[in-house]
Amino acid sequence: MPEAPNHYLNSNPNVELDDVSNTIIVKDNNKKALQYIEDVTSNADEIQERVLAEILSTSAQAEYLQRHGLDGCTDRDTFKKVMPVVTYEDLKPDIDRIANGDTSPILCSKPISEFLTSSGTSGGERKLMPTIEDELERRSLLYSLLMPVMDQFVPGLDKGKGMYFLFIKSEAKTPGGLLARPVLTSYYKSSHFKDKTHGHDPYTNYTSPIDTILCLDSYQSMYSQLLCGLYQNDQVLRVGAVFASGFIRAIKFLEKHWACLCNDIRTGTINTEITETSVREAVMKILKPNPKLADFIEAECKKESWKGIITRLWPNTKYVDVIVTGTMSQYIPILDYYSNGLPLVCTMYASSECYFGLNLNPLCEPSEVSYTLIPTMAYFEFLPVNKICGHTNSVSNTEQEHLVDLVDVELGHEYELVVTTYAGLYRYRVGDILRVAGFKNKAPHFTFVCRKNVVLSIDSDKTDEVELQNAVKNGANNLLQYGASLTEYTSCVDTSTIPGHYVLYWEISTNEEEQTPIPASVFEDCCFEVEGSLNSVYRQGRVSESIGPLEIKIVENGTFDKLMDFALSQGASINQYKTPRCVKHAPIIELLNSKVVSNYFSPKCPQWAPGHKKWCTLD
Repeated sequence: MPEAPNHYLNSNPNVELDDVSNTIIVKDNNKKALQYIEDVTSNADEIQERVLAEILSTSAQAEYLQRHGLDGCTDRDTFKKVMPVVTYEDLKPDIDRIANGDTSPILCSKPISEFLTSSGTSGGERKLMPTIEDELERRSLLYSLLMPVMDQFVPGLDKGKGMYFLFIKSEAKTPGGLLARPVLTSYYKSSHFKDKTHGHDPYTNYTSPIDTILCLDSYQSMYSQLLCGLYQNDQVLRVGAVFASGFIRAIKFLEKHWACLCNDIRTGTINTEITETSVREAVMKILKPNPKLADFIEAECKKESWKGIITRLWPNTKYVDVIVTGTMSQYIPILDYYSNGLPLVCTMYASSECYFGLNLNPLCEPSEVSYTLIPTMAYFEFLPVNKICGHTNSVSNTEQEHLVDLVDVELGHEYELVVTTYAGLYRYRVGDILRVAGFKNKAPHFTFVCRKNVVLSIDSDKTDEVELQNAVKNGANNLLQYGASLTEYTSCVDTSTIPGHYVLYWEISTNEEEQTPIPASVFEDCCFEVEGSLNSVYRQGRVSESIGPLEIKIVENGTFDKLMDFALSQGASINQYKTPRCVKHAPIIELLNSKVVSNYFSPKCPQWAPGHKKWCTLD
């Protein structure tokens, strides 16, 4: 297998390298990383075969593999013949045994080091993903490839700093004593991350000291990270967070607290609300009185418009590094507003189950983002979406026969991702739907389409996440003429009425310069436009009165911040939090309903006619 590039670490961190030596080392490491990508994508199928053999041989004695009759075989044909395609529910009994303290080799031969908890707002259920120590090395490998790729498009990033808002979550322990925590918390607390930030890796030269990232109090962490980012504003070359929503939350935090932050910069002190000793000490190593900078920041934040605030406060910023694919795409307009149209960069594709790949064309438009899967990360298979029968999670023997390998996917086709990992997941359905967008040598790159089974349903209608997003976008366009825009939304099904109907919760923002009230008829037009953009089964249900008129409920500004606070209080990770596009949990619906200021219904049925919209209609 191609040799993975060594991570950039000065072998003697106490020795400062001069700029010339540093540049030579960076260029050499970047060259090795790009060659690694070239090698693994050119030999994708051979590497995938070896990865599978390595996984199966290492865990040959695992109970799960023996239970299914693999009998020590490591070839693809036998693996595909005897091993079933599974979901989390299929593995839950084994995962529960591990969580309860069974240390026998159940899923893999290497000991499970901890559980990684999946996002609490992705599919609505937190899951425990087993992992092993070796996986940290694989995650670090993928991280080490990101900046060499970026350097091809934006050179010189090693000469400045990144302002990234990174957070951890409190950890839990299973009955058997294993840690259970989000994947990013695991990574940020690992020696891999700490060594990179302390080892003079120029690409992990962040404005946030490690202690501010590792602070459990989200307010103190956000405040101190923003303070350090503002104080070092002229050194910042890139800004970001994990998801677009998290970065916007940081900007909203700045809107509320800029006066206190300016005071800290002016006086060289830190707000008394920041009580964590390690955070205060870390910040005070950086912070010195700077009245001139404080006056500059204050003058910018006092201006009526916050358009371009990122480039105004951090003038050397080259791009915003956040995930804006999938439903995060709704944040693109507000990010463009705050950043003055800076490139929005999505660098990598990962989950709690596995880290998958990276974007080899990071300056592409958000709508064109695609990720090349790195063949050494796991063994990848793909279930064609057009071969999936119905909405069930189970896969029939006939469907299993249609699974294809990494190099056999077809351009333009959609697939559900299935992975076999080093940590004991075998033919596991991740739940992501991907579309093949092209190839890097023999390795495909994919656009992220949606999470599977995130739907609204009243009768026989099934509305998925992508369809809902597009319909909401079309409906919200009616607000633009009044200088208003949709900032957040979610949905639910209300079956308290007969027939049941879809409910959308909208939080909207208005242009300070245009205060024209929005007539009720405009919101009714929004309802009608959303309905007209939904699928034919839904529209048929409306015409046949098996589905009631769609309702939009306008909520107070700040409602979705409250929703996030609620999710965090229930154990969600601030790094992984995404606004749920469909809510079912009663306390969440109660919270949303308590913030409703007005509501509107679709005034009439959407248009519907038998047949597909692309078919020719014969008179």
